[in-house]
Amino acid sequence: MTNSIDIWTETKDAVHATDISIVRQYLLNLFCTLAYKEGDFVLSSGQRSSYYINAKPVILNPFGALATGRLLFAMLPKTAQAVAGLTLGADPIVTSVSIVSAYENRPISAFIIRKEAKGHGTMAYIEGPTLELGTEVVVLEDVVTTGASAMKAVKRLRDVGYKVDQIITLVDRQQGGAQLYEEEGLKFQSVFTIKEIQSQY
Repeated sequence: MTNSIDIWTETKDAVHATDISIVRQYLLNLFCTLAYKEGDFVLSSGQRSSYYINAKPVILNPFGALATGRLLFAMLPKTAQAVAGLTLGADPIVTSVSIVSAYENRPISAFIIRKEAKGHGTMAYIEGPTLELGTEVVVLEDVVTTGASAMKAVKRLRDVGYKVDQIITLVDRQQGGAQLYEEEGLKFQSVFTIKEIQSQY
């Protein structure tokens, strides 16, 4: 198990490293320290689990946010023009990627997808800039379990005319999400699998 003291004494230069594998290892250490817990947990689905992973303490940490943005930006296809995700988990992720893209001189817009339509004004599901129909958007997630959340984002984006062919997540719990995306004809990548996090932990 990685000790929290080790994380904060680790050089912060890791998140600025030219070698993206160093950034990845730093983010993995943060997940093991801040996000992953073992015990007896009841999940939102009602199922019991021997572990729980909550990405928010990582992606809302300044160094975690920067590492997340750099890694996911590096994984985007060159043709992508925007990133999007379902609120609340994806909000800081799409933001960090968009900010990193500005520093990389390859600007990527960010969308936040509401779970329910806005109750006033435009009554919109999608928050963000208005881009041309057919714009290529990649859906981002913090943790994928069954895959249903990201599929909701894909549907909302496609319904308004955006092109969505790929989903990228920080963590794949390996509980059916990848299979669902394959059946839907979507490309799928994860930064980490739960097995890798458990092994490092």
